[in-house]
Amino acid sequence: MSALSALPFLKPVHLRSPRSSPGGQRRHTLPASEFRCLSPEDAVSVFEIEREAFISVSGDCPLHLDEIRHFLNLCPELSLGWFEEGRLVAFIIGSLWDQERLSQAALTLHKAQGSAVHIHVLAVHRTVRQQGKGSILMWRYLQYLRCLPFARRALLMCEPFLVPFYQKCGFEALGPCEVTVGDLAFVEMQHTVRGHAFMRRNSGC
Repeated sequence: MSALSALPFLKPVHLRSPRSSPGGQRRHTLPASEFRCLSPEDAVSVFEIEREAFISVSGDCPLHLDEIRHFLNLCPELSLGWFEEGRLVAFIIGSLWDQERLSQAALTLHKAQGSAVHIHVLAVHRTVRQQGKGSILMWRYLQYLRCLPFARRALLMCEPFLVPFYQKCGFEALGPCEVTVGDLAFVEMQHTVRGHAFMRRNSGC
């Protein structure tokens, strides 16, 4: 069993239909929401959501399709997708980093011995934005990280206008990020991840 499926707050949520319809025909139980790690097979759906979310705002995507496939092959356990009735509606992709602060190399590398989780991207499908899904997904992702014994911190970089959103998710600003993409400058943010023993005592990990 994977770490993800073992966590009670990340198990699928099911919407139960009545046992039978007025005509007596039995209805199926439909999964309303499912949270799971992504796989390389999800890469195209991930990229379509990401491209629509970022191109109009920043002019580029945090991860291109080949980079999405790269990370979903190397470290799928550091991703999380939110599916509604089988359709991907939001996702996070991360990798491990082994330095105190992010550098340009962090955009493409997965440092398997690292203890910091670099969150490359959080994106929500345009049809379900303004519903709080980004905050909910981030909360679930951070809960999941707290059950991974190697995870000590979560790091991300964002444009200044997104700082308040991530502060509400529990991140603190570390200052200007060393990483630049074209003319864009970023703020680096950090969230401390509690140890495995704490979560095992408090959330059934």
